[in-house]
Amino acid sequence: MGTEITTDFGALGEEFSRNPHPVYAGLRAQGPVHRVRVPEGADAWLVVGYEACRSALADPTLSKSWQDASPALPLARLSAGENLLSSNPPDHTRLRKLVAKEFTPRRVEALTPRVQALTGELLDAMLARPAGRADLVEALSLPLSMGIVCELLGVPSLDRTAFRDWAEQALSSSDRDTRTAATAAMTHYLTGMVDDMRNRPRDDLMSALIRTTDEDGGRLSPGELIGMAWLLLVTGFETTVHLISMGVLALLQHPGQLSALRADPSLIDNALEEMLRYEGPVETTTYRFTTEPLDIAGTPIPGGGELVLIALADADRDPARFPDPDRFDIRRAAGGHLAFGHGIHYCLGASLARLQARTAITALLERCPILSLDAHPAALAWRAGLLIRGPRRLPVRWLPGA
Repeated sequence: MGTEITTDFGALGEEFSRNPHPVYAGLRAQGPVHRVRVPEGADAWLVVGYEACRSALADPTLSKSWQDASPALPLARLSAGENLLSSNPPDHTRLRKLVAKEFTPRRVEALTPRVQALTGELLDAMLARPAGRADLVEALSLPLSMGIVCELLGVPSLDRTAFRDWAEQALSSSDRDTRTAATAAMTHYLTGMVDDMRNRPRDDLMSALIRTTDEDGGRLSPGELIGMAWLLLVTGFETTVHLISMGVLALLQHPGQLSALRADPSLIDNALEEMLRYEGPVETTTYRFTTEPLDIAGTPIPGGGELVLIALADADRDPARFPDPDRFDIRRAAGGHLAFGHGIHYCLGASLARLQARTAITALLERCPILSLDAHPAALAWRAGLLIRGPRRLPVRWLPGA
């Protein structure tokens, strides 16, 4: 593969945001690595196909640290402070060990009653609407995922509207100045939040991280505290919002699969893995940078901080790994998908995301025996950018009193 740009993602428009899979499949048919241009204007190496993506995810020569990025790349930093997604071992190992104890299966399972209760409250409010119509993102997906993460971190007073806007701008805007301004606004907000929590510690995750910093000789720097707050808040709600929304959308667009799940609710866990494979919320990974020349699936890539993107959305639609990959089948053996990544950067909150999605979708189907999409699929507006994928709104309708 040469250095000529094969695809300018910034020029593909809304149809690509709505359905990027044909574009990725076309690239995959030509080979596993391509020279592309991202919406921000930077040139990158895009990895497609299951095996190439899985290998690249575990490649230690691809750095997550912005210090390794080439100064020539016209990119705005994706996060505030240092965190798990912008660090390499040994710093990454230290940070992950510190936070991982709060995301053990036992800790996540202990959150089940609260997830169920909040889901019930949100559905009560939604189903009380006499018109039998709602935007599922605003009524359920967003307030559930943001609410649980905020409670976990101990941030009840978060300005959720402002924070959501900053997060979307920082993660999805193609304008570098917009992304930079949004990141700066979040950094300022989070700095004040962490300072307040330092002065008034509570029994929550952020207070635990702050206590660890204070009592254990500065294991987390001020910048790392801000970075961890950014990571847990932004990735903690953005990905789960779209996992729930796109999971419901996939069911509504495949009535046979929806009927099968209603007939056998025990299929929910397998259905959830198929939702993650078929339309996961992370389209491409956060940025990686080359620290030395390397070879990916036979393609030489220079060192010196070149940008590398890994297309998770394409890996999980690769027919070499998942036969008939464009078919949504809740009975499929979807294990091994890369929706949560692979290797040392595998998503720490995967269990919590699964818990929320399982609870929300199960309760929604139980309480709405007649549920349908309240808009033509082509009319849905989708998030822009290459990182987070999902509809901005998901209009649904149900039969009141059914």
